[in-house]
Amino acid sequence: MSSPEDLNKTYECAEVERRWLDQWRDEDFYFDWGSAKPRYIIDTPPPYPTGRLHIGHALNWVYMDIIARYKRMRGYNVMFPQGWDCHGLPTEVKVEEIHGITKNDIPRDEFRQKCRDLTHENIERMRTSLRLMGFSIDWSSEYITMEEKYYSLTQASFLRMLKDGYIYQSEHPVNYCTRCETAIAFAEVAYTENTTLLNYFTFDGVEIATTRPELLAACVAVAVHPDDARYAKLRGQSLTVPLFSHQVPVVEDESVDPTFGSGAVMICTFGDKQDVVWWKTHNLDLRKAIDQTGTMTSICGRYSGMKAKECRSAILADMEESGILIRQEDLPQRVGTCWRCRTPIEILSERQWFVKVKQDEILKAAKEVSWYPEHMLVRLENWTSQMEWDWCISRQRLFATPIPVWFCSACGEMIIPDEADLPVDPTLISPKNPCPSCGSTEFSGETDVLDTWMDSSISPLAITRWDGKTTPEHYPTQLRPQGHDIIRTWAFYTILRSMALTGEKPWDSILVNGMVLGEDGFKMSKSRNNVITPDELIDRYGVDALRQWAAVGSATGSDITFSWNDVVAASRFQTKLWNIVRFSLLQIRKDDTTPAVHPTELADRWLLSHLSATITEVTEALDAYQFDRGLKSIRDFAWSILADNYLELVKGRLYGDTPSRAGAVYTLKVTLEALCGMLAPYIPFFASECYYHLTGNRIIDQSWPDLRLQDTAAIRDGDLLVSVVALLRKYKHDAGLALNAPLGHVTIYTPQMAIDDGGDAGRTTNAEIEWRSEEPHLDRIISDITFNMGIIGPTFRKEAGAVMQAIRSLPSESLAGVVSSVQINESEVAIPEGAFSPVYSYTIEGEEVDVLMIGDVVLAIRKRA
Repeated sequence: MSSPEDLNKTYECAEVERRWLDQWRDEDFYFDWGSAKPRYIIDTPPPYPTGRLHIGHALNWVYMDIIARYKRMRGYNVMFPQGWDCHGLPTEVKVEEIHGITKNDIPRDEFRQKCRDLTHENIERMRTSLRLMGFSIDWSSEYITMEEKYYSLTQASFLRMLKDGYIYQSEHPVNYCTRCETAIAFAEVAYTENTTLLNYFTFDGVEIATTRPELLAACVAVAVHPDDARYAKLRGQSLTVPLFSHQVPVVEDESVDPTFGSGAVMICTFGDKQDVVWWKTHNLDLRKAIDQTGTMTSICGRYSGMKAKECRSAILADMEESGILIRQEDLPQRVGTCWRCRTPIEILSERQWFVKVKQDEILKAAKEVSWYPEHMLVRLENWTSQMEWDWCISRQRLFATPIPVWFCSACGEMIIPDEADLPVDPTLISPKNPCPSCGSTEFSGETDVLDTWMDSSISPLAITRWDGKTTPEHYPTQLRPQGHDIIRTWAFYTILRSMALTGEKPWDSILVNGMVLGEDGFKMSKSRNNVITPDELIDRYGVDALRQWAAVGSATGSDITFSWNDVVAASRFQTKLWNIVRFSLLQIRKDDTTPAVHPTELADRWLLSHLSATITEVTEALDAYQFDRGLKSIRDFAWSILADNYLELVKGRLYGDTPSRAGAVYTLKVTLEALCGMLAPYIPFFASECYYHLTGNRIIDQSWPDLRLQDTAAIRDGDLLVSVVALLRKYKHDAGLALNAPLGHVTIYTPQMAIDDGGDAGRTTNAEIEWRSEEPHLDRIISDITFNMGIIGPTFRKEAGAVMQAIRSLPSESLAGVVSSVQINESEVAIPEGAFSPVYSYTIEGEEVDVLMIGDVVLAIRKRA
């Protein structure tokens, strides 16, 4: 670590960031389980370990790190844990791709081990990236969901909810991906817009329209609206399914839309969710036409063994050949697809495990949580209210938490392990004891695994050291930060599970962030060539510039469009502030000691009053998680108030040896230390470097700035002082004078207030400044006239010169009023409004002065001869 006196001319972000990474220790950010401080536990999102941090990760973790650093400075015992949500389909697909295999080509546990190996490699790469970005993570609270310590808690939570009736097994229609060969939950269904064919064909004499002719073998009824007179004669009748010849009933249902298609609807098991509703409502048969691999089953006759798309083409061809295909129309369609592979989902009826969705319980808990921003609660309420099916939690994959259940091979009794024996893989080991019902020792272990959301939805319990039984002492957590795209999954499932396992909400507050869009305003994707990685941003401008971009780019909850201009602006702000610190340190170090007294000069009190207001503003912003508002306040103060105004006001004092110089030095030191404190959560590397040079200490060991100075008079008078100096500088510029040129004597009349600026205005403008709290006694005379030739010329043409001379000849009292006409050659000539303006000069005690105005404040300038 360099000496506090060594301050480079330019700010080298890469060198500074490397040096401070070496100085910070993991222990600096550990949560103290025995601390008496108020706790602040952040239930951070565990990313999926792909091996690479994307810009969305960077945004999320910057938000969380700002909160963690801020809360520590406010005196909280903070836990900022790091988790890894390991299980799931993407890793299996990647392993299959890397090794050129499928999950069924090698033994189950060997495949799982390959998944674990890849995940460990990816975690290590991402862990390194997080460390290089300087996030103040509590690595002692790190968790990895695929490790036994964690997934034993997942299994314990499963057994608890099974015992309490929240979890059950049943055959029920579920969303199913035939490519991934697993059930998926509704929250994992992605939707795409598509155009398909609506096919009209004759169904035993009735015209039917369908988009899924390949499901004709699964037809179990035809539905019509009860008020549709066209089909009144079909009531109570049966129809023969074309090409397959089985009989199906005609049912009446008010949810049938008579205006769509032919008004008669084919019910298949299952084409869509509505088919499921009708199937349940009318207690219809179940016919499975598509199996788990997307292949047509034996009930499809000669079409069996075909894939669904192939079967569709074959059936349409046969319909056309047999003369029952009437016509086809294009139809816009919203297709549900697998979130991972984008394969269109099927709805299959399979035996699966489910969690009961108790909507009232979930909504009650959600409303007890403070939502930032508030309107995000509506998203969860809407999703919860429209849930029609329970949460399907079983998956037909391998790399996931095993479902800890066996079934007796003799009697079918369900056997569960003791919680003390967890974790267990029922495909590898058997129960310790014989079947309690029949005494058999032959068992089949459950081969399905748990949805990966079953792991991550207990994250607030896991990080607060849940034992699988009792509610932890440090529960609930204080904050859940997450993206709006996973409200219907992670937020929803966590609330559900928390209520089931503890009866409490999982967090006090939830902070919802938006997504990062490319510079073109679209979601980042390789196909659009608009992807920006954190690495390329950091390589060019450093971590702190990235953090500023993330903090100031948009309001919490809103999507943020990436912009290189914003990153450049962030870097320039750091350069500006670095130059301020360098200049200030040169002045601070001129004195051996800085007086520990409150400064008395107006400019100093003005700056400290604005600093106090800025601290209050930034504190309120961070308490409300309004990161953009807080950083903008800091930037405005540092750039406008400190750099552009205060430093210009006090340079004369700083360069001199007046007694009031010490006040300026003290003010600068206090201000810069407070600025470093406010910036520490936002740009910790930069703030640490500046603070060290100012004090020799670490900013991460300091408390949040606390300056309670409510000097309204100093704000009012100081604002006037700043305005006066700005006006005099403009006057010099307009007069062609150099800013440091002597100006002369300036008398400033402030009728409502007495001002003593300690000489700062005079030194700044190189003028003799005299402040008077009285009304000025000015004499005003007309010294010239300016003519608006745009009016005079077109109106009077050849007579313009005579008109202007006549106007100039008028007495002053007439020129000061309204001149509507003048006499020219004994003729009265009308003068248009705006044709001329009098130019006034001012005198004080007979001496001519220039006058400037700021409201009722008058500046009288006696120019130096």
